[in-house]
Amino acid sequence: MASNQLSGSLDLLLLSVLERGEAHGYAVIARLRDVSGDAFDLPEGTVYPALHRLEADGLLMSRWDSSTGRRRRAYSITDSGLAALGEKRREWKAFSQGVQAVLGSLSRPGRPAQAAL
Repeated sequence: MASNQLSGSLDLLLLSVLERGEAHGYAVIARLRDVSGDAFDLPEGTVYPALHRLEADGLLMSRWDSSTGRRRRAYSITDSGLAALGEKRREWKAFSQGVQAVLGSLSRPGRPAQAAL
């Protein structure tokens, strides 16, 4: 997916993935890819800065994990992150319903095309 299409949605996606449980950065990327049916195959250079920003904002917390023999940072969602996720979901629902209403109204058969503004 093009980054301009992802803009504004990345936080929602990352918080949603981490709502399912703690994960290190690569696992977050893999979950996004798997759950989305490969629609979101994001590079580390996109995901890690967003994870760090969300942590700085208090929406995520992290800890060092060495359980696999390799030291990695594992991220989990905070209570503030859960609250923000709920708000972002409400905003997304309202936005997507608005977009769908516009798209639906523009694609009705027999309706004349509107002049460009």
